Amino acid sequence: MTTTATRPLPGGSVSIWEAAHAADARRPRSLQTQLGASDTICMRRAGYILAGTERTDTPDKKAAILGTYIHTGLLEDARREYGWLVERTVRDETIRGHIDVVQLDAATAGRLPKRHRPRVAAEVLTVEDIKTKSGRIWDRVVRFGPTAAEMRQVLLYASVLSTVGFADIPGQRYLHRLGPVAVERIRFRFVNRDTGEEFVEEFPFDPWLAAEARWWVERAIEAQTPEELRRDHDGPGLSAICDNCAFLSACWPDAPPGVPAQTLLISDDEDRARALDRYVRARERGREAEQVKKLVRAMVDASPEGNYGANHLGWEGGKEKDEADVEAMVGAFEDADLPVPMVPDQEAMVRIMRRAGMTVPMRKAGKKSARSIKVSVARAAA
Repeated sequence: MTTTATRPLPGGSVSIWEAAHAADARRPRSLQTQLGASDTICMRRAGYILAGTERTDTPDKKAAILGTYIHTGLLEDARREYGWLVERTVRDETIRGHIDVVQLDAATAGRLPKRHRPRVAAEVLTVEDIKTKSGRIWDRVVRFGPTAAEMRQVLLYASVLSTVGFADIPGQRYLHRLGPVAVERIRFRFVNRDTGEEFVEEFPFDPWLAAEARWWVERAIEAQTPEELRRDHDGPGLSAICDNCAFLSACWPDAPPGVPAQTLLISDDEDRARALDRYVRARERGREAEQVKKLVRAMVDASPEGNYGANHLGWEGGKEKDEADVEAMVGAFEDADLPVPMVPDQEAMVRIMRRAGMTVPMRKAGKKSARSIKVSVARAAA
């Protein structure tokens, strides 16, 4: 678990995060009790929601709230500028969700009153989901696109829209009157929270994949208890999803103090044998992967930076090192009437000069820093 040190606020002031958390707790998504498409990130979490289990944990939601602010701002601007349908509700007997963006095709848009039509119709009816991601995982997002859970979420949205249509609620009854609509495309728009970079990936809507997503939900519904359902993530301390789950304590109960919660996964020697087999296989795959990386590193050592196929080769380090110039420091000590050690002590002289506010003279050490390889997604042409 990650803890954050905070300084006491002056004058007994409240934290601005108290307001943010209070507002977040009142949002419809926080108050929703029906299974949401975004809850299908873990089958056991879905089971707890379907069973009406009381939430056992209150995770820190600062990062999620910041993501909501970015998300909401982008969608509202897109609505005003492009006339997109944003934050539209869909639901059936099992699933409820809020679709970030629905872009109507010309034929469907033509069935709406003129004031509700988009400024520019889409080529085909498209369901879009916007995801904000940190720069730390951006390379993986661009390379591999949506996760299985993210894909399942959007497939469920599209499935409900194509079989039921928009929910019959105030503010979108004119959309509900359209009935089921023919979704043809799903789109993911990823936004880097650190840089603002945008990455878009599209897929044709596949009814078979949507049926598979439905099957996933049905399995969760059929379970007699949530504990019958699998955990889809590795548990506290090993999964950020688990660390930020409102059912963490219910899912991983009774772990002894100071012992990893994952010890609950071992009940007998057969479990230990299977776990150790997994460890050995993973260790061997890791050894093979490290050997491949070493080989490739050696192969491209003389290669210049640049795009090669789908990847960009970059180099870090390999620059000349600087070191304190002892002879120059001795001269500076004498000029400043500072006592010069009988045997010049470089570290001590550097400390003295810094305390005195003097510039430490440097010289090239005749050595270079270690040169490391950096492989990222190929960059767009300038």
